Amino acid sequence: MTLPLYLLALAVFAMGTSEFMLAGLLPDIASDLDVTVGTAGVLTSGFAIGMIVGAPLAAALARNWPRRPVLLAFVLVFAAAHAVGAVTTNFPILFATRVVAALANAGFLAVALTAAAGLVSPDRKGRALAVLLSGTTVATIVGVPGGAVLGTTLGWRATFWAVAALCLPAALGILKGISAGRDGNEAADRPALRAELAQLALPRLVLVMLLGALVNAATFGSLTFLAPVVTDSAGPGEIWVSVALVLFGAGSFVGVTVAGRLSDRSPGPVIAVAGPLLLIGWPALAVLADEPAALFSLVFVQGALSFALGSALITRVLYEAAGAPTMAGSYATAALNVGAAVGPVIAAATLSTGAGVLGPLWASGLLVAVALLIAFPLLTVITSGRSTGVLR
Repeated sequence: MTLPLYLLALAVFAMGTSEFMLAGLLPDIASDLDVTVGTAGVLTSGFAIGMIVGAPLAAALARNWPRRPVLLAFVLVFAAAHAVGAVTTNFPILFATRVVAALANAGFLAVALTAAAGLVSPDRKGRALAVLLSGTTVATIVGVPGGAVLGTTLGWRATFWAVAALCLPAALGILKGISAGRDGNEAADRPALRAELAQLALPRLVLVMLLGALVNAATFGSLTFLAPVVTDSAGPGEIWVSVALVLFGAGSFVGVTVAGRLSDRSPGPVIAVAGPLLLIGWPALAVLADEPAALFSLVFVQGALSFALGSALITRVLYEAAGAPTMAGSYATAALNVGAAVGPVIAAATLSTGAGVLGPLWASGLLVAVALLIAFPLLTVITSGRSTGVLR
């Protein structure tokens, strides 16, 4: 793995911290801006919506531009959006800054995913994706819990300022580590944009994007409302939210690392093993949430299983979209964030039911169940070689 790949992961760390940090800040944001926790949770969906729209749009606009200035611009816009969010007292403005930050994040990730795949041999896309996504998983281990502690001690606005500051070394890394010229895949050799967009008509690509979205919806649905589960069900103090986030992040790092080593050559076993275990884990977490030891253990396990299964499916998106070399990263990003947008909305709707704060956990189990019902009859199709455009 090359140094530029790790520098891209550094930027993903800053952006991942922002994407996940609301899980520990929602109660404080809701109180400060005089909205309900459910309404504050829409900030997560707003971020995801910006990612969905921004990924293909940014990838299409930037497909023939040198990658260094494009990546640098996205990082700086991302930082600026967090600076504005840190000073606003208006919830709609905060929501708008989340959408702008997401557009920048989406553009960056779409270009970075494609760049990462191009930095390694064709049979190591899963490993490259694992390195890039390690920036996100390290964010859940270090950045997000650190943000939660910072938010608890200095207020949620301090966390927004910290994310903006994290973007500065990431920008320096891009300047130092990414070539100023065009990448080796010259524009003349690339398919036309229309041909790349036509890949979205391939049934196998659509299938793995759908499955990735469902699994990520389950992940974000529960993660977004993990704080009230910890404080209201298990009973520990607010500081234990950070512990839960660290454990989820540590699990996600393990999951994405293991899946990264297996998903290039053996995606079938990853899906077949992680899928059913993940399905069992969400309801088990809901049932055992009032037992702190069980809660924290299952949070770690669910983090590992969620990211193992999710990263394996997203790696399949990159393989199935091999005919769209400049747009494949945006398809993977869009799939992830359709789930990240839908999951918190579904989860928020369950908060007013009899399940209360445990509703998101039950909803996550249902989403994984739907994914498995679709996936298992077609497992050999999903895990076979490059798409031919026909479900065989």
